Amino acid sequence: MLELTMAAVTAADAGATAGMQMAEAPSEPGAVLRVGRDKSACRLSTPDDWLFVSRVHLEFRCGADGTWQLTWLRGSQQDPSSEVRLTVGGYAQAVGYGDTVWLPRGGSGEIVVQDRAEPRSVNVGFYHEA
Repeated sequence: MLELTMAAVTAADAGATAGMQMAEAPSEPGAVLRVGRDKSACRLSTPDDWLFVSRVHLEFRCGADGTWQLTWLRGSQQDPSSEVRLTVGGYAQAVGYGDTVWLPRGGSGEIVVQDRAEPRSVNVGFYHEA
């Protein structure tokens, strides 16, 4: 099972938990959870006017062995207007535009989509139940 918790955070409400969304999916091959502005395609959706987040920005996909991967999907722009960072324990890594990274099996962490133009972010916590 992969559990996601998302909060959209602006400088004005940093630290607040209002507006949190949650989603989960079983760790079965082909299971998918998406994050973005398109409410019809994404289980976790951001405000419509947050253009630094693509219509479908992040995709979590379960592989054949039950391990989850995270992909920062390329949008319509050549250069993204955000940055994506994955943190697990004390280790943080940037996720490249269009890149895929594996999430630790049985682990937890956070993915942060940071707006490059304003002090706001989308924070997605994850927990992979082994």
